[in-house]
Amino acid sequence: MLREPRARGAGGSGVAAPRRFCSRRRLEREKAAMPVQLLKIIKGESETPLPSHLQKEDLKCLQEGFDYTNKYFQGAVILSYPLTKLRDGSDFFKVVLQDLNNSCSRINSINVLIYGKMAEDCAKVMRHGDTFVVAGFKLSKSPTAREDGRHGCHLEVSEEAGSGIYIYTKRSTSAASETASVSVAPKYVYTPLNHLKDGTVVNLYGIVKFFKPPYVSKGTDYCSVVTLVDPSNAKLTCTLFSGNLDSLPKIYKIGDIVRFHRIKIREYNGQMQGITSGGFASLTFDGTVGAPVVPRTSSKLYTFLDEEHKTIEELRAWAASNLSISGPAAKLSGVQPMLFFDLTCQLVGKARVDGSSFLLKVWDGTKCPYPTWKVPVEARDLEGEKGLLHQLRHLTVDILVYDNHVQLAKSLKIGSFLRIYSIHAKQASTDNQDVSHVEFHLHGGTCYGRGIGVLPESNPDVKELKAFLESVDLADSQNVESMSSVELDGIFSNVTDLQSHLQRCQQLSVTVLTDHQDLNNTELKTILNSTAPQQYRIRAKLRTFKPQKLHQCIKLFCSRCNSLKEVPDGSDFDLILQDSAPTAPNPELHNTSWYDSVMWTTQHQKQRKIAIHFVKHDEMLQEPEDTLLMIEGGTLKEVSKLSRRFKCVIPVRSTEDDLELLDLSAPFLLQGSVKYYGCKQCSTPKTIKSLSSLAAEQRPSWELTEIAQVLGIVPLQYVFIMKFTLVDGTGALNAYLFDYEKFFQIPASEILTNDFLQQKMQMTMNTLCPPGRKLGDLPWLECFIKSYNITDGMKHQVYYQIFDTTVAEDVV
Repeated sequence: MLREPRARGAGGSGVAAPRRFCSRRRLEREKAAMPVQLLKIIKGESETPLPSHLQKEDLKCLQEGFDYTNKYFQGAVILSYPLTKLRDGSDFFKVVLQDLNNSCSRINSINVLIYGKMAEDCAKVMRHGDTFVVAGFKLSKSPTAREDGRHGCHLEVSEEAGSGIYIYTKRSTSAASETASVSVAPKYVYTPLNHLKDGTVVNLYGIVKFFKPPYVSKGTDYCSVVTLVDPSNAKLTCTLFSGNLDSLPKIYKIGDIVRFHRIKIREYNGQMQGITSGGFASLTFDGTVGAPVVPRTSSKLYTFLDEEHKTIEELRAWAASNLSISGPAAKLSGVQPMLFFDLTCQLVGKARVDGSSFLLKVWDGTKCPYPTWKVPVEARDLEGEKGLLHQLRHLTVDILVYDNHVQLAKSLKIGSFLRIYSIHAKQASTDNQDVSHVEFHLHGGTCYGRGIGVLPESNPDVKELKAFLESVDLADSQNVESMSSVELDGIFSNVTDLQSHLQRCQQLSVTVLTDHQDLNNTELKTILNSTAPQQYRIRAKLRTFKPQKLHQCIKLFCSRCNSLKEVPDGSDFDLILQDSAPTAPNPELHNTSWYDSVMWTTQHQKQRKIAIHFVKHDEMLQEPEDTLLMIEGGTLKEVSKLSRRFKCVIPVRSTEDDLELLDLSAPFLLQGSVKYYGCKQCSTPKTIKSLSSLAAEQRPSWELTEIAQVLGIVPLQYVFIMKFTLVDGTGALNAYLFDYEKFFQIPASEILTNDFLQQKMQMTMNTLCPPGRKLGDLPWLECFIKSYNITDGMKHQVYYQIFDTTVAEDVV
């Protein structure tokens, strides 16, 4: 309970006793302060001064080995963590303070660890932005300094150590008996994207050039990917994880502006990347020039200073002049078959279709000019207001969403406003109809920013859409019937027109263009007579392709040295494991601070020793689907079984001082059925101890790129490499396909171990280039190709490569 301070008599010290927490413990010295005190601010000054024996210490002067019993440190609270209990049942509270006197320094914040009753008391009253004074503290080395970018030491305080905490407040206007904290807005330093350094935790502003709406990652967290640019012309791609969907940036379109606080920077393959760190926070702003400067965030506690308005306006002006930002999302009335588009719409119905797909019924007030597919579902399974669904039946379209988008689709509320990214308008026909219709699909995965975003009603696009929907005369739509193959006859002026339309439908391409829609088709003859490098859009047929044995087209590629390598046979890995088995696990390396170990001896004649090390987080083992483990002495069968059960498996062997990776001829990481290899030429393997930095993160994601980076490995990427011979009647050229997963919509990393994907790829190639067909009967492919020069000694040659093209969903 808080009490008002009472003035002392003339014989007292002449100062008012600070407001404080009651405690059973009486300190022996009469003038000693209680552990946690609230000091009032009157006209910018503390009503009660700090004890005279305390001397202020600057952040830059804090060093281990010194006595800080009579010292104090003062800073502004920029971050606090939830109150938790330690194993002994005592309370623990962690706070991050920023030194306001050195806010422009590279390191200007420090962790404060509060134990016992003081932790509970602080958690009750402390607020973001409070001025916080820590006195009589102990200084110890911080184990997280490298990860969080803060001071190399942290402050430890407790009542038992005689520490004191003073929190500055001012009188509340609501009641004299209450205390309100004074928000001292910390001054943040923002780093331009061209000044980012590996291993730092920074604050930054950026303009969204590309983003993937939040999706469920392989673990339990949501993930979002965003690529930022700024006036320095540098680029930063950020991968953001959070268990709370609302805490991720609320990005709605390319050109939005974001402010990130406490984002961690890492260098990978020569490029800077951003990842979430402890205390990560974000604000998002509309990037449109002249739009209100209103931050989007789920947090109720954030700072946004007047001078930051100027920053937003400057970034908006720069983006308007220097970036190609797409216009408004498409309307259903402007949809074209076989293309991808973004749609802003309202959800009026939804239904489960099967285990891997979900139906969304939406409208935007306009009518699609083509017959559209109505997904067959039971009436009892369809959620939504029945009367409204019937009234809008000629204006709604059915969008079928797949795989990773299903979970979010299920959670959407009827009536909410959505922006659905990268919808595929697919041309299709049914067995009992002579004409085609348009289907709308949101395919699985996140390529090209596929996803679903929920827009708040305060969003300008939503306000505009709502006004338009309210103006739609629904009576006009009641006389419009669904268009069947018979009723389509009236659309065309005569039978010849209808036949021409059907013929055009039969000539549609079996591939889909995913970008550069402004390019016109170029004949192959023209391309062959043109200089390189250039980009072209073509319409051609696939006469032949190599290799004919499709498993031979999967290679391993190093993006650093551009080398290609054959995928090793599984027997090679088995031999390497057998060779390492005689090296017995070193018991001195077991059960460290960041992993637990188990070891046993097999019962067969050779009595092989096996050790498994389970990486911990916050001193606790995780669920198998979130766990990384290392194994020593295992066979190929044992390692493969573990990789199907746990998120990541790393084969290792013991040395005298640490665990280390096997030879890079073996995979350095297994995830599921996929084995990941490192480039021998570019990698500089580090010991397994390097992984401890990832284990210490607030939410370790155990993603391939992060694991590879800390282990000093440059990972080899699985790629499809094929040679297509394309013809169009004017000429023929050989174009190379170099692709990870976009063209076939199949991950190259998974196809070698998945029979279904192998069959799907074989069927796809049989459709693109049907065996035994005459050239005139082959289907058309619409592709983007780019030309480039290769010089080998004195020999100069032009090559061609397919890009930004994918196989149409209905090919197989």
